[in-house]
Order: sequence, then C-alpha cells, then structure tokens
Amino acid sequence: MGMTSPPRPDRDVPRDHGLRLAATLCPIVERAGGLSVILTRRADGLRAHPGQISFPGGKIDAGDASSLDAALREAHEEIGLPPHHVDVLGALDLYPTGTGFLVAPYVGFIERDFLPIAEPGEVAEVFEVPLDFLMDRKNHSREALVHEGRERHFYVINFERRRIWGATAGMLRLLADRIAALGLGPVIEDTV
Repeated sequence: MGMTSPPRPDRDVPRDHGLRLAATLCPIVERAGGLSVILTRRADGLRAHPGQISFPGGKIDAGDASSLDAALREAHEEIGLPPHHVDVLGALDLYPTGTGFLVAPYVGFIERDFLPIAEPGEVAEVFEVPLDFLMDRKNHSREALVHEGRERHFYVINFERRRIWGATAGMLRLLADRIAALGLGPVIEDTV
C-alpha cells in the first residue's frame, strides 16, 4: 500500500473483570471512490446480536495468542480476510458492552484488491461505508433504550438503509474522536 507499517500493536486484555473477552477489526480499504470501512450484518440465526451490523470479530478463544490474533482470526473466518492482507494501524481503547463483553478493537488497512466473502453461518451480508461519512460526527446521534430495567445510551449512525448502532457505532465514535484529536481529519463540531 506504499506505507511503512508500524509494529503490530497488541495488548494484554485483563482476564479478571467478569466480562467475556472479544476482539474486532475495523478494516479500512481504498476503493476508487476513496477509503471505506468493511462492515458485516450478522446472520439472523445467531444467538447473540442477530441481524445487527458489526465489525468482523468475536470472542477471544483460549487458543488465540493475543486479542489481535483473535481479531484477525475472526476476520478470516467471517469475511475470508487473510491476516497477511491486513496492515494493522493500531488499537482503540477497550470497549465494554452492555451485553457483557469487553472488546479489543483494532484498525487496519486492507489490500485494495481484497473482495470479502461472507461466511453464511455467521454473516448475512458484507458491505462498505465511506470512511469520511463514518468519521463525520454530524452523522452520529445519541439514543437511549431501557434494557433489563436500566436506561442505556448509545450512538447511532444511519447510512442509506442501514442502522449502525450500539458497540459498533461506539467504536466508530472512538475512532472519529482519535482522528480528530490527532489532527488527521477535519475537526467537526460535536452535535451530540
């Protein structure tokens, strides 16, 4: 991709916090129209979060050497992304979810000729959203719902007919905030 890769980041995810451990990859790919993020719509038959939009990712297994290895393994299983096609840029802050997970999110550039193939048992659809759209905080709204007697607040990003919300939108917000803080993108006033 013409860029020098930083060292592959990883971190030890604490294992004594009571949350289930997971890892995701935010895959960014350059297409003719610019940079896009590859997202999935989870299969409707899954027990956890059926039909929701997410990054490729999942639980960290005992056999995974690290959270990064788990994210890369899951991306390979879910969308056919070979780990050697990922230029890992870095990690976002650990993200606890309201459903009992502690997620280690990673961001990486993907080789531009990669064409995702959905694993039908886990992924109903693979699609791309322009990175500029996702990083524009004017496209982020806050909503709330009551779950198990507690009011929970979360981000929502609507793109075309798709509703990106919850942990995925929250991690995209972390990325947008990080990019803005580093001065790597336009600073957009927070409307939320």
